[in-house]
Order: sequence, then structure tokens, then C-alpha cells
Amino acid sequence: MNDVGAPTDEQLLQRGRSGDRDALEELVRRHSGRVGRIVSRYARDSAEADDLAQEAFIKALRALDRFSGRAPFEHWLARITVRTCYDALRARRRRPEVRFSDLTDDQQSWLERFESDPADETAREAKELVQKVLETLPADARLVLTLLEIEERPVKEIAALTGWSVPLVKVRAFRARKLMRRACERLMNREAWSVE
Repeated sequence: MNDVGAPTDEQLLQRGRSGDRDALEELVRRHSGRVGRIVSRYARDSAEADDLAQEAFIKALRALDRFSGRAPFEHWLARITVRTCYDALRARRRRPEVRFSDLTDDQQSWLERFESDPADETAREAKELVQKVLETLPADARLVLTLLEIEERPVKEIAALTGWSVPLVKVRAFRARKLMRRACERLMNREAWSVE
């Protein structure tokens, strides 16, 4: 939503395409929150999130001439941002195995408590543990699980954001859940952990 009297995204885009840097800066300012929320789901830390957000904006601004206007600018920008995050996830070639020794004392304690009493947990500890397991998954699995399970987006929206077909989203979600279960099983089976 725009303030009364504030230019619309379309007006800013038109001015930006004509070389008005202030209009482009306003677009970035206007949509930085949304882009920031998207990249924070995929980045390991705030520095990486800042880099991903900047990369997404650079890609979008360089491609302004290809923006057709058939969908709102914010949807087009969200799609570029998700693809930028996906590319970054794929670029992380090495996927380190999560080892029990990699867990913090709090996470180890939570895991031990969870084995004996699953109801005794805190949301923060569970979120951190899920994040550690997600980081071990391939890029497409992490992306689809984040969009589907954490952000609770519908399959059709995921297909639109990623450029995948609806059946491909469903297949990747099925495979990703299977990989996640395996990773959790490895985590629960302490004998499989190698302590260096």
C-alpha cells in the first residue's frame, strides 16, 4: 500500500527506466522489508542475508526492461529474490554432515529431553535444531521445505516463485521430506555420529 500522494510502483518504474535514480532508490526502500524477510529464511547469518538482498535488487534493477507489468512488481521481485536464494543454496557445494558434537550444549540437552519427553521443548531450541538439519539438505530440498512447511505457501505459489511445474514441486517436496526424515534419524541415532 502506498501513502496518499506517493507515487505507485508503476510510476517509480517508469521514472527509473528513464534514469531517475531517486525513483529506483524509493523502489528499493519500499520493498526492502519483503526482500529481507525472504532472504532471512535462507541465509546462514545477517551478513549473508544482506548480500543476498543486495544481489536480488541488483538483478531486478538490471532486468527492469524485461518487467512486463502483467503481475505486480512486488511479485516479480519476490520471484527474483527466491531464485537468487536458490542459486546461493546450490552454490554451497559442500554439505557438512551434522554431527552430535556440532550441537550446542542446549541443543544436546533438548535432544535428550525430547527423546524422553517430546512435550518438554522450547520453540527457539527446536527452530535452531531444524535449521541445522535443513542446512545439510540439497538446495532444492531446503528451498521447497522452507516455502511449503515453514512459510506455508501453497504449491501453486511455490511453482510460480521457483519456475518449477506444480508436479515438480510436489515431487521435490516428497523427496525433501524423505531426506529430512533421514537426517533426523541420523541425528537421533547417536551411534552414527562421528566425534572428531
